[in-house]
Amino acid sequence: MEKVIITNSKRLENFKRAISEAGVDKLHILADFDGTLTSLKNFHSILAILRDGNYLTPDYPQKAYELYDKYHPIEIDLNIPLEEKKKKMVEWWTAHFNLLIDSGLNKRDLKRVTESGKIKLRKGAEEFIDLLKKHNIPLVIMSSSGLGEEVISMFFKKEGKLYDNIHIVSNKYQWDKQGKAIRVEEPIIHVLNKDETAIQNFPVFDKIKNKKNVLLLGDSLGDIGMIKGFNYDNLIKVGFLNENIEESLEIYKQNYDILILYDSPMDYVNELLKEIIKI
Repeated sequence: MEKVIITNSKRLENFKRAISEAGVDKLHILADFDGTLTSLKNFHSILAILRDGNYLTPDYPQKAYELYDKYHPIEIDLNIPLEEKKKKMVEWWTAHFNLLIDSGLNKRDLKRVTESGKIKLRKGAEEFIDLLKKHNIPLVIMSSSGLGEEVISMFFKKEGKLYDNIHIVSNKYQWDKQGKAIRVEEPIIHVLNKDETAIQNFPVFDKIKNKKNVLLLGDSLGDIGMIKGFNYDNLIKVGFLNENIEESLEIYKQNYDILILYDSPMDYVNELLKEIIKI
């Protein structure tokens, strides 16, 4: 099976032409993090690194796996109605946040995760990020990560990529004076409620509100919701379908303009970006 699928070539060409003609000043990127900008070949998520690294209390990994085994099948089951799934995801994220806090999550643990060497950008993502910086195109990362904004910021800083055009919308903790997590700020962002996390409610909105052409990158059907409520002119949706490919292919084709399969590199996306910005 081919690794890149274009679901409607004529429509894509029309979008590309319109975005290119409007110019780079009217473009921004809206992207997920885990499994989109990162590769899943060596790990499943930022949270999985924490879980498998024995950084917290001894009983944390088992309890985290129990939550994963209970809720992940619901997340990926195409037969369960979306609203029912959303309720279950709120249950999962809330239970896991409480577990993290009870297990002694500290800012030191976030640093250890970022320095573990296990977070890997998808091949080609570094070029993509540098291209956006060079042409001053905002990259808005909306992540449902259980470790949230701090870890993603730390990771980009470690990689020398925490550019001023990168804006992170993710879960945030409140910390006590000893650096221990004491609560998670509302609203909780989970994998299926990004359509309810209105970008208008975050400071980055002022930077992108007039940049109404959007390249959206995600690896779940929930990531499509990142654009909801934003009054865009043209939208190209790129989906990274990393697992359960045969079962999920048709519904992903119905929802994304471009599919990148098998955790493949971002080469096609980079060429698309270069074509749009005419370099």
